[in-house]
Amino acid sequence: MRLVFAGTPRFAAVALEYVLAAGHDVGLVLTQPDRPAGRGLQPSPSEVKRVAQRSGLDVAQPPSLKAEVVLAPLLAVRADLMVVAAYGLILPPRVLAAFPLGCLNIHASMLPRWRGAAPIQRALLARDSESGISIMQMDSGLDTGPVALAESIAIADDETAGSLHDRLAILGGALIVRALEKAAGGALQLTPQDDTRATYAPKIGRTEAAIHWSQASEYIDRQVRAFNPVPGAHARLNGEPVKIWRAVSVSRSSNPVSGSVLAADADGIRIACGGGGALAVTELQRAGGKRLAAGDFLRGHPIIPGSRFEDGE
Repeated sequence: MRLVFAGTPRFAAVALEYVLAAGHDVGLVLTQPDRPAGRGLQPSPSEVKRVAQRSGLDVAQPPSLKAEVVLAPLLAVRADLMVVAAYGLILPPRVLAAFPLGCLNIHASMLPRWRGAAPIQRALLARDSESGISIMQMDSGLDTGPVALAESIAIADDETAGSLHDRLAILGGALIVRALEKAAGGALQLTPQDDTRATYAPKIGRTEAAIHWSQASEYIDRQVRAFNPVPGAHARLNGEPVKIWRAVSVSRSSNPVSGSVLAADADGIRIACGGGGALAVTELQRAGGKRLAAGDFLRGHPIIPGSRFEDGE
């Protein structure tokens, strides 16, 4: 099948690799413009662009799809269908209507749960027991189109946004290949979503990743996992920002002020939280430093019981 593929980050790059491995003819790849990255802030291509270039595919990087000049190259490809995965740009109606078989989106949730930009993080914050991939026929709404295929996976107790992302990326690649096979054979069945069950996953803001120690340790545990690797749950120690990368909720017997350090050793830094629990931090990072296991961190930056972590900002 002849395709146009639109996507930007690693999640989409995995799907593109699956589509190419299945033998589909990708006539054009759309991805967002190169962005400054690294210490030198040099323009860096997206993960999708890297895969496309290695595969010798034509790449276009329009800053928007609203201009009329963008439609002509899409039509010139004469593609049957467009595959979209975490592209980051809105597809106007004329683009959605440009392909005989429409546009299929790879979405990282079991729609209609978690429509929107951050379904992985929202699922972890909400303590969902499962996530999944939905292959959706796109319409003009926000993830509102009918679902062609969907498959769920269980969320592990120690799941991070990074680990769930990687598992869903692989599942997304496998499912889009199955959907394309069905579409090519005219066997793709579409099921409308139940809008009454919809929940929304707005984009994550950095302030959401700020730890407030008066909250229950179970919630802070989920917060740490949901924001690993981006943007990283953060607090302050001696007035300096500290990112918390690995932690687990534990019980405590005493009732100190939230944020107080109960113990600090190679097994973790245990910090009092609201609700009668504590957070055992096993990996953390000072600003400008490396991510370190608790024992390594303490060797360079001793912390004594009774000292306090402050809320993030």
